[in-house]
Amino acid sequence: MRRRLQDLPALLRTPVGRAQLKFRLWHYHWPILMVLARAYRLTCLRKTRVIAVVGSFGKSTTTRAVLTAVHRPIHPRFNYNAWSSLARAVFRIRPRDRHAVLEVGIGAPGQMAVYASTLRPEVTVVTSIGSEHNRSLKTLEIAREEKSRMVQVLPASGVAILNGDDPNVLWMRSRTCARVVTFGFQPTNDVQASDLVLDWPSGTRFKLRADGQTRRVHIRLIGKHMVYPILAAVAVSLTEGFVLDDVIPALEQMGPTRGRMQSMQLANGAWVIRDEYKSALETIDAAFEVFARIPAQRRIAVLGEVTEPIGSQGLIYRRLGERVAKTVSRAVFVGMNRIWRPFVSGAKRAGLAQADISHAENSVVQALEHLRDVGLGDVVLIKGRDTQRLGRVSLALAGRAVRCDIPRCHAPVDCDDCPMLERGWNGSRVVT
Repeated sequence: MRRRLQDLPALLRTPVGRAQLKFRLWHYHWPILMVLARAYRLTCLRKTRVIAVVGSFGKSTTTRAVLTAVHRPIHPRFNYNAWSSLARAVFRIRPRDRHAVLEVGIGAPGQMAVYASTLRPEVTVVTSIGSEHNRSLKTLEIAREEKSRMVQVLPASGVAILNGDDPNVLWMRSRTCARVVTFGFQPTNDVQASDLVLDWPSGTRFKLRADGQTRRVHIRLIGKHMVYPILAAVAVSLTEGFVLDDVIPALEQMGPTRGRMQSMQLANGAWVIRDEYKSALETIDAAFEVFARIPAQRRIAVLGEVTEPIGSQGLIYRRLGERVAKTVSRAVFVGMNRIWRPFVSGAKRAGLAQADISHAENSVVQALEHLRDVGLGDVVLIKGRDTQRLGRVSLALAGRAVRCDIPRCHAPVDCDDCPMLERGWNGSRVVT
């Protein structure tokens, strides 16, 4: 508590610090807010069908897709998905709303049970189960058990929308008395995609089979793993009585979520793919699977640290170096020295020359120094963990004046909207 009080003057000096202070004050009141949100749900929102989106990866894009499919607006803070932020999301629902879609995230055992008893959803979507939060949830079995709480709370008249390609998600069908609808690429799924074609840079094409109907779909999202949110949204819309031919055009117009395989063309003709929001190993593999298939003069990767790696970091980063080297012409690594060395070892062993491997330590500014020659025909993938804020690299390449170079940030605001991005900290003590 004493240290937090000492932080107060520094927080008050900058706009992002004041935003963080306000966020913390709201967070401290989460137990009261959650009780009030539960009461509001059970009284005023009895006629609103609540759709909860849970899972390790893909929640935000899936939430946006479901909101689009059921014709609901997307709130700027739709992905603030825990504690007081989740309670405030409940308060934004109006009794006249036919549907409400809420993203729900957890970081420790016991949290999902609290959220499930508050939301009491009629529909639960489960996107995936992966290694995110493995330090607190320990194993995939614990993670799936925790996230299944939102499925277990469904009434018999409810619907569980499950990723049928993920065995840890499909396992949840035994944890509910509700109807189960599956989605994915396997032909056994109720909502299925096939014949996938990457249509760079405009998006992805695939054939959709759902409710006994078949459609050709062209979405603006890039890659196989970005098709899953669309399939989940189609599954929800059909269970809620929407017409497929009304839903698909809306989903085809939906752009990528900020920082999740978000493509942007630079003025010099180069392309940047922003995927800096998460960097668990599963998400890195998915991003590079797509990246390897993109036609380019040069493929350049700006890579940050792995989020909560499982096992020996040396082995993980050597394997990552090998994975990257098979795809790129150049790699720029942003992260600590002790994990830089095994990354280089793996990349060199896989054939990438030492001259094509750069280390920017923990500096975005240094990373930009290695990207000065990016031009027409090049594609740059930016992949990192959220607190590293590697989105600053893409913003600088796009012409924004980036003066913030702090190595870690926990502020409740994206770099795109942060007042400190162009202002810089100017010697101010950094507290986020």
